[in-house]
Amino acid sequence: MQKCGSEKLSYICAMMNQEDHFKKIISHAKEYGFVFPSSEIYDGLAAVYDYGQYGSELKNNIKAYWWKSMVQYHTNIVGIDSAIFMHPVVWKASGHVDAFNDPMIDNKDSKKRYRADVLVEDYLAKIQAKLDKEIEKAQKRFGDTFDQAQFVATNPRVVGYTTTIHEISTRLYQSMEQNDLAGIRQLIEDLQIACPLSGSRNWTDVRQFNLMFSTQIGSISEEANTIYLRPETAQGIFVNYLNVQKSGRMKIPFGIAQIGKAFRNEIVARQFIFRMREFEQMEMQFFVRPGTELEWYNYWKETRVKWHRSLGMPEESYRLHNHEKLAHYANAAADIEFKFPFGYKELEGIHSRTDFDLKAHEQFSGKKMRYFDPELNESYIPYVVETSIGVDRMFLSILTHAYTEEQLEDGSERVVMNIPPVLAPVKAAVLPLVKKDGLPEKSKEVFDALKYDFMCQYDEKDAIGRRYRRQDAIGTPYCITIDHQTLEDNSVTIRERDTMQQDRIPVEKINQIIAERIKPRQ
Repeated sequence: MQKCGSEKLSYICAMMNQEDHFKKIISHAKEYGFVFPSSEIYDGLAAVYDYGQYGSELKNNIKAYWWKSMVQYHTNIVGIDSAIFMHPVVWKASGHVDAFNDPMIDNKDSKKRYRADVLVEDYLAKIQAKLDKEIEKAQKRFGDTFDQAQFVATNPRVVGYTTTIHEISTRLYQSMEQNDLAGIRQLIEDLQIACPLSGSRNWTDVRQFNLMFSTQIGSISEEANTIYLRPETAQGIFVNYLNVQKSGRMKIPFGIAQIGKAFRNEIVARQFIFRMREFEQMEMQFFVRPGTELEWYNYWKETRVKWHRSLGMPEESYRLHNHEKLAHYANAAADIEFKFPFGYKELEGIHSRTDFDLKAHEQFSGKKMRYFDPELNESYIPYVVETSIGVDRMFLSILTHAYTEEQLEDGSERVVMNIPPVLAPVKAAVLPLVKKDGLPEKSKEVFDALKYDFMCQYDEKDAIGRRYRRQDAIGTPYCITIDHQTLEDNSVTIRERDTMQQDRIPVEKINQIIAERIKPRQ
């Protein structure tokens, strides 16, 4: 009993530490100009955020890095920018009007509303965390001789956790698939899930809640038509696929990429920028011959995992989750999950969408959506493999990885954002050692030589140590210090953010050295 209590205490402490770490990330994001609550002077708007001066740079760098790897580096993928407003029948054809719902449930005591399926999934996540902890402890105990597959299959506690997860998941997904709202509520009752806020189990019935925002289009309200803010960017690609194919003379297989805003009236938007009502997606739809879709699905699954790992973040921060329950349009699906402070959550989805979308649009529009394949001398509706990643979630994964509190050898502390240099908002800061003796003038000369190649910052206020700390806090990978020796031999000190190592280099080599060091890994 004492051991069990000790394990429970360790788990609670770990969760509290993660929560505290997350709060520090959110506070740092605001203090240093990454993310602000929207309309804050009017007490904000729930689950809506503004990106500040460094946040907007980081966000743009994420999008540019994705766009280059997806479009620029491929000969058979092109990009488009479709409108947010689309004909309302688009969303009827895609199934969003009838089926884009989440099951919601209210707690009568706290008056808080929750997604019923998420309450169960959070319960499952706690069991999964216990299972992972058992595996982690066994790995430490047995070292190199550890056989994880055998351990998972034979350890009684792990087998129990696995069985419980499977049984609960089966009940949840069957109820979701059959739209059995009473069954979902019964599952919540059987698991004795309590409201996270009040601790009460006094729940309402489960109801469906459509996630689309609707608005009116038209100059006179009486003649206005109801349209929707798009809940995803994919449909803009599907309705344009033949336009792109014909105008670009594209041959299958080919892809269409897009970065754009989407809107979902989430029941519970939470966890900072992880789940918002206004968000941005980076999606690519890859059109292939029917019968080859699973081959391409596996290709893109592997390719996207490599892309994430190319940023240099720890491999243990990621895991691949293959879906057991598939959406109605898919025949295979997987998520690349990232270890956020609140657990492993979806960062990117890879889906084999079959021909569902194009076939539905052909049916509802009455227009042929077929591709003529000259090699086969026949027409068909292509199958589609999708890669979809949230810009905001990618942004949060970068912040999660980057935020670091360090104890230095001299006893002092620093907060440093270890943002991958290729994504850093500011690539270099130019700092005169003092504000006199011609150093500011020389520093501005160096700044002017760098600013056309990199996003740079000039700073001459406060002691040099404080300026280093400010740049560490926004994630600037390199600081260029101009001192009196610079005036003598035209050399500068370049300081590296992560190691704090300082080297002396000629002014004429600054651009070359920074460009080489921030080059993305392939």
